Amino acid sequence: MQIQTTPFLDLARLRADTPGCLDNLFMNSAGASLMPQPVVTAMMEYLQQETQLGGYEVERLRTGQIARFYDETAQLLNTQPGNIAYAYSATDACIQVLSAIPFRAGDTILTTTNDYVSNQLAFLSMQQRLGIRLLRINDLPNGDLDLTHLEELIRIHRPVLVAVTHIPTNSGLVLPAEEVGKLCRQYNVWYLLDAAQSAGQLPLDVARIQPDFLIATGRKFLRGPRNTGFLYVSDKVLEAGLSPLFIDRRAATWTGPDAYALQTSARRFEPQEISLLSVGLTEAIRYANQVSLEAIIQQNQHLMNRLRTGLEQIDGLVLLDRGSRQSNLLTFHTTRQSLPTLEATLRHERVIFTTQYPPSALIDFQRKGIDWLIRLSPHYFNTLDEMDSVVDLITRSLN
Repeated sequence: MQIQTTPFLDLARLRADTPGCLDNLFMNSAGASLMPQPVVTAMMEYLQQETQLGGYEVERLRTGQIARFYDETAQLLNTQPGNIAYAYSATDACIQVLSAIPFRAGDTILTTTNDYVSNQLAFLSMQQRLGIRLLRINDLPNGDLDLTHLEELIRIHRPVLVAVTHIPTNSGLVLPAEEVGKLCRQYNVWYLLDAAQSAGQLPLDVARIQPDFLIATGRKFLRGPRNTGFLYVSDKVLEAGLSPLFIDRRAATWTGPDAYALQTSARRFEPQEISLLSVGLTEAIRYANQVSLEAIIQQNQHLMNRLRTGLEQIDGLVLLDRGSRQSNLLTFHTTRQSLPTLEATLRHERVIFTTQYPPSALIDFQRKGIDWLIRLSPHYFNTLDEMDSVVDLITRSLN
C-alpha cells in the first residue's frame, strides 16, 4: 500500500505512531480508537515510576506534567484552563453536571431523539425519581434538528436544561450545536453539549458554541485511554456556584467541622484520582493539538467521501445516516446478507468495526425499522486505499 504525505499530514509518520493500523483495517474510532505510541509511552513511563516510588510520590514529582492536562484541553476548546475539569468518562461528567443543577419536581429537560443511550437512561431515572419532565425536540424530514420546535418548547415549557448530543453514537448526523447555544443564551437556559463523538474530529470552540457544560471522552476520536474524559464548565456556571452533589477533597477544602469551601475553578467537578490515566489523556490531546484539527478535518473529509461514495454504489446496501451535515461515522444495513455472515467476512479480513442493536438507540432504530446496523468510523491515520478495501470486501460479501 502506497502512503502519501498530504499537504497537511505526514501520514507515514502518523501510521508509524499507530502500530495497530499496520496489522488491522481499523474502522472503529467512534468506539475506542487506536492510541498513538506517545500516549502509551507516557503512561508506561508513569506506571513504571509508580512501581518504584508509589502513586502519591510520583504524583508529587509530576505535578507539572499533570497540570498540562488543563492547558492542552483549554487549547482544544478555545477556553481557559480554569474552565476545565478531568472526568472518568463523558457519562461520569454528565452525571456530575446533572447532580449540580438543583432540579425540582415538575422541571423540564429538553433533549433530542438522537441522544446517547446513557444520557437518556440518566434522564429517565431522574424522571422516575425526581418527577422531572423529559421532552424531546422534533427532527425535520431530512433528519436535522428542528430548531423552530426547540424554540417553541423553550418558550412554552421554560426548561431548566437543554441537553444535546453533538454526534449520536448510532449515526453520522452532526447536530447544530452553535444554533442551539444561541437559543439557550437567548432564553437563559442551561445548555449541556455531549461532544463524546466530536472531540478530536470536529472543532469545538466553546466561545462560538456557548455551552454551559461540554462533556467528552478520551477513548474515541481523541485517541486517549479508556476511563478518561473531561468537562468544560462556563464562567456562568462557576459564578452561579453550581457544584456536584457529591464532592471530594479535590473539589473542596474542609474548613470547619460543618463547613467547606469549593474550588473556585471547574476543578470543583473533579474526582481525586486523576494521575496515571490523565497523563495519557493529556498526551492524546497534545497529539491532536499538534497534528491540528484543521489537518484532521481535511483528511477525514477525503476518507469519508471515498467511503460513502463507494458504499453508495453497492446494490442492496442501505446507508442509514441522515441530515445535512455528516461526520466520520457511517452506518449501514442490508437484507441481502445475514448479519453473522457479514460480520464473519469482515472480521476474517481483520476489519475492526462495531455492530449496534436497538437498545443503543431505541428511538432511532424504531424509526428506521431495523434490528441491527454496522458502524464504520475511520480516522485521519487511515488511508484512501483502506476505504477502497472495505468497499471491496462488503461488495464481495453481498454478491
